[in-house]
Amino acid sequence: MSGLVLHGYWRSTASWRIRIALALKGIAHEQITHDLRTGEQGDEDYLALNPQGLVPALVAPGGTFPQSLAILEWLEESWPVPRLLPEDRTGRARVRAMADLICCDIHPLNNLRVLRALRADFGADDAAIEAWVGGWIGAGFAVLERQIAQFGGRFAFGDAPTFADCCLVPQVYAAERFAVDLDPFPAIRRVAADCSDMPSFRSAHPAHQPDTD
Repeated sequence: MSGLVLHGYWRSTASWRIRIALALKGIAHEQITHDLRTGEQGDEDYLALNPQGLVPALVAPGGTFPQSLAILEWLEESWPVPRLLPEDRTGRARVRAMADLICCDIHPLNNLRVLRALRADFGADDAAIEAWVGGWIGAGFAVLERQIAQFGGRFAFGDAPTFADCCLVPQVYAAERFAVDLDPFPAIRRVAADCSDMPSFRSAHPAHQPDTD
């Protein structure tokens, strides 16, 4: 046992990124869930571990790490085989740029706390929420589609899974949840479908988590 404990939530796309990486690297770990719908991530015990009160957080022998991209980097340095970043620095920069596009420019605008704020502060209804989500995902995916067309192979970058795929697959799931039209993004759809056929990606899917409902 690696001594790792992943604090997450079954439908959290940020937590899902880490589950994929752990599965691809074959790293044993424990999972503790925090139901975001009921605000369990704000419990005092969890805030003592992660003062931001968000998931995921990874508890390791060396400490507790929040933020999914930082966790991916830590896992890559701690378990470098199989690699989830290319060997060359140019490739690593391109993969990180893809992951950043998803994690920093797309995902934050359609996560639960933002959608709740849109409803509470601006009176947005379901149609307005879907339009908001679809607009931001569509804008980000349009750029990512071009990047995959230029740099992708079987996967988002080249012919081996990387951070980009760990981030892409959960974001495609989120897009489908909000009925975003994915027809304009054939490369994204192909990569997501190919990844979903792999056991490591399947085992990380929300449907296969102990806290799913």
